[in-house]
Amino acid sequence: MKVLFVAGFGPIVSDMQANQVFYGDVLGVPLEGDESYLFTQHLDGVKHFALWPLSGAAQSCFGTEVWPDDLLAPQGWIEFDVEDVAAATTELESKGYRVLLATRQEPWGQTVTRLLGPEGLLVGITYTPSLRSEQEGGQTNEGGSQ
Repeated sequence: MKVLFVAGFGPIVSDMQANQVFYGDVLGVPLEGDESYLFTQHLDGVKHFALWPLSGAAQSCFGTEVWPDDLLAPQGWIEFDVEDVAAATTELESKGYRVLLATRQEPWGQTVTRLLGPEGLLVGITYTPSLRSEQEGGQTNEGGSQ
């Protein structure tokens, strides 16, 4: 597997309002969106930063807004854009990692596989056309992903 870049990062939050105040108002991160997903693509050093509610992460992985009791609830998320999501997914599974969501095409064009890292970080292995330069086969860094 070859990681090309970090496609996104951010905390998974249970209190969106408190986190919006902290990250947006106190730290000055230019957040946009609504209470279901606040993000920015205008922060140097990361292509996409977002406050993601735990209910949204659960919906993405399991199709329900409740995180399963038998899995450690993640405190954050990170996505690594790779050349081939399907091949990376196969590699992870062959090494014994439990994949929560395998190679799904999202409505905004991203292909994603999700799993929990050893420390409980929700890890996405992705192909995100909107975050790739034209030379990498995508648009410029103006598009949106979640």
